[in-house]
Amino acid sequence: MAGDKQDNVWPLPKFYFQVKIGDKEIPFQEVSGLDIEAQIIEYRHGNSKEFSTIKMPGIKKTGNVTLKKGIFVKDNGFWDWFNKIKMNTIERQTIVINLLDEAGSPTMIWTLINAWPTKITGTDMKSDGNEIAVESIEVAHEGLTIANG
Repeated sequence: MAGDKQDNVWPLPKFYFQVKIGDKEIPFQEVSGLDIEAQIIEYRHGNSKEFSTIKMPGIKKTGNVTLKKGIFVKDNGFWDWFNKIKMNTIERQTIVINLLDEAGSPTMIWTLINAWPTKITGTDMKSDGNEIAVESIEVAHEGLTIANG
C-alpha cells in the first residue's frame, strides 16, 4: 500500500539522494547525465548473400554528468577544482551518487571513476527574480558502475 515501507511494487522516488565527491558529501539539487551506450559497428563481409550490413556492439561510451546546487557564501570548491587544470593535468576524483530509501540507506549506487570538471556554469541574475542562485558543474569520467545498496 502507498506510504508503507518501500517494496518491489512501487518504483523508487528520485528526490532523496546523496552525492560524495572524494570524501566530501555535497548537497546537490539535481543530477543528470547518468547514461552509457555502446557505439554501433556496421559490418558486411564480401561473400554475404544479404545486401545489407549487420550491426555489432563497439566501444562503450559514457556522457558527461551535470550536477546542480545552490551557491553558498565562501563556497568556491568547484572553481578551485577547475583551476587545478594545468598543462593537461587535473585532480581526478571518484564521485558516488546514492539513491536513498525512506530510511536513508542507499538502494542504487552510481560510481563515476576518475571524474574531473569540464565546465562550470554560474548563476544567472535578475533584478526582479526571487529564485535562489544555482551553479552547475559538468564532469567527464572514465567509467560508470551501478550497484544495488
